[in-house]
Amino acid sequence: MEITANSSSFAVPGPGRVGRNPGGPVPPEAKTGADSTDGEAKTQGTAAKGNPADRGLTPEEKKQVEKLKARDREVRAHEQAHKAAAGSLAIGGPTFEFTRGPDGRQYAVGGEVNIDASAVPNDPEATIRKAQAIRRAALAPAEPSSQDRNVAAKAATLENQARQELTKERTEKAKEGTASGSSSNATAGAKGPETGPPEKTPPDAKNQNTPNLTAARQIRQFSQDPVSTSGQLLNLFS
Repeated sequence: MEITANSSSFAVPGPGRVGRNPGGPVPPEAKTGADSTDGEAKTQGTAAKGNPADRGLTPEEKKQVEKLKARDREVRAHEQAHKAAAGSLAIGGPTFEFTRGPDGRQYAVGGEVNIDASAVPNDPEATIRKAQAIRRAALAPAEPSSQDRNVAAKAATLENQARQELTKERTEKAKEGTASGSSSNATAGAKGPETGPPEKTPPDAKNQNTPNLTAARQIRQFSQDPVSTSGQLLNLFS
């Protein structure tokens, strides 16, 4: 199995493949050939009709047929698990590799599911969710193959790169917000507080009232001194 999308560069969507010969090598006794899911219908049709050659199989050939039947069930279950977990990421249905057994029937001995394994352009958050879904799809079978694990590892790399991109975007936005706030504060500080005209200093009430108080005191003294002369009164107001 291989991933044809370049996940490290956040490329446009492309297919990845999971599956491919789960459960080990193909039995050497049988020939293999690639086929689509149509092979499943052919196998089922042959099995439904029966094969008279079954009656002429040797004990060794019958063992081979039983092994092929078990492999066929395993492969189909394996690929169906990929397909179900991939959901909308799956591109078409599973494809299988078939072999013809001693009984003349076709048995699935390998398979794969094509999935979209690339990043979502300009959307790291969506890419993170997609990478997680790819990883779940790759590891969905009970016994993931080495190729399945390879796809899961690539999906983990894709997720990490998307997280780094998301962190970078958030950091840049935070810096822009801080710079904008600092600029606003600097503009407000340059204007300074608004002030009105300086208040006039009120005159010294004590200095203004001192002559009047002195004159009043002398008048009281004059009124209390019946022997004071008119000259003293004149001096008071001079």
